Amino acid sequence: MDTDHVIIFDTTLRDGEQSPGATLNTDEKLEIARQLARLGVDVIEAGFPASSPGDLDAVQRVAREIQGPTICGLARCIKGDIDAAWEGVRDAQKRRIHTFIATSDIHMEHQLRMTRQQVLERAREMVSYARSLCEDIEFSPMDASRSDPEFLYEVLGSAIAAGATTLNIPDTVGYSTPAEFAALIRDIRRHTPGIEKAIISVHCHNDLGMATANSLAAVMEGARQIECTINGLGERAGNAALEEIVMALHTRRAFYGVNTHIVTQELYPSSRMVTGFTGLSVQANKAIVGANAFSHESGIHQDGILKYRQTYEIMDAKMVGLGESNLVLGKHSGRHAFAGKLEQLGYHLEPADLNRAFARFKELADKKKTIVDRDLEAIVADEVFQPEEVYHLLQVQVSAGDRAIPTATVQLEGPGGQTYTDAAHGTGPVDAVYKAINRIVQVQNELIEFSINAVTEGIDAVGEVTIRIQAEADGEGNLPVNPQTGQRTYLFSGHGASTDIIVASGRAYMSALNKLISVRGHTAPAREAENE
Repeated sequence: MDTDHVIIFDTTLRDGEQSPGATLNTDEKLEIARQLARLGVDVIEAGFPASSPGDLDAVQRVAREIQGPTICGLARCIKGDIDAAWEGVRDAQKRRIHTFIATSDIHMEHQLRMTRQQVLERAREMVSYARSLCEDIEFSPMDASRSDPEFLYEVLGSAIAAGATTLNIPDTVGYSTPAEFAALIRDIRRHTPGIEKAIISVHCHNDLGMATANSLAAVMEGARQIECTINGLGERAGNAALEEIVMALHTRRAFYGVNTHIVTQELYPSSRMVTGFTGLSVQANKAIVGANAFSHESGIHQDGILKYRQTYEIMDAKMVGLGESNLVLGKHSGRHAFAGKLEQLGYHLEPADLNRAFARFKELADKKKTIVDRDLEAIVADEVFQPEEVYHLLQVQVSAGDRAIPTATVQLEGPGGQTYTDAAHGTGPVDAVYKAINRIVQVQNELIEFSINAVTEGIDAVGEVTIRIQAEADGEGNLPVNPQTGQRTYLFSGHGASTDIIVASGRAYMSALNKLISVRGHTAPAREAENE
């Protein structure tokens, strides 16, 4: 093992997708996996193959089409799960099975309903079975940070003896502190039989805001793999953020004494891609990839930056893919200049995607004198990083005012190219647009989150709208109850951008609705809107 190298294990496609509203289809997962390969991650956890046929298909496609990183599938310590994980990753150039079982008393008693001896035997048996299929086996004792240390050492030692090559120590509920977690890793190295045969990994959740700190503390104690996600996505408050981990190790190389294989210039493009596909935006003051991460408003700070940038910036924006270009785009710019600019920003678009983005760019250039990077990023997110459309928003027209009843007319293109038009009143123009869309699509849901942000400054700024809608399992198979988790509530996020915030709002709603419709399997509305 290279003691100077920290393995970056990205679980955006598995744990990250478990963020409420972050559901990804197979094509979206594949596109993100391609970007993760460009980013240089060592391992991609592509999904949980046993959870659904769709997840198995996505893992298989990633395994077959992505070269470079190890492709990993997650499995409980259950034979059927391990078989599904192997089926998912077996065609990969480099493959791994990651199997887990809970080891804390609270999980064993209340969730697994198993004794310590039963858990120990199950872990040994299933790791051994997984190793009979695949040489690269990772084992995780779930809720390790709340497990009895002596029992934890015993389970880990048994997993190594059964063939585990990586031992992943999860802070599953984000309970630990950096000092505690560092001590846990230190004690595991001291007391686990055969530990020298395995790589120690960590998987930290952010419930108390310490996932990154806990992960880095573990590195100081010898952990050489960190499980993390783009933008820190994941269950509840999320996971350790990949971009924070990588840039901490890079910027403080002399302190940590380790490196990664990450191409740091791909961090920001990766963040924007994941934001675009999931519809989950990062806050402006998010470290590394937030809109304000390299912005300065204080006069004292601005003075220092102008005199010597390192006075208030410990990182170069270009290092994370935020460097400014000399190409200035406007309405006279051509396709090659546009494509070149996107390449500089880290976007590698297929011809069809490039054509759509270029058409939107020309439309925007007629409205704005100067097109800046953030405008282009909004265009790419709105045109490329969207779900497959069952319905497409063709037209929006609204009438509103302080002495008028807000009214909206919308036109959608549905399956087979058929168009549907309807109108509705609402409490405001956006509400009217959403009600008109609902009259056509007729898919029951509840809007639970709505936010608008200006991409750039000025009256002609592009507005980005992000929404989340909620739908309940209907008991008829359209939105089934998850048989493994018992999940009855589904969240879907949507993203839209336009200089007209009403249009952006409509696009965001259609983005979320298309995700919901795809899961339900509906392809046509219940009625012809024009005929009523």
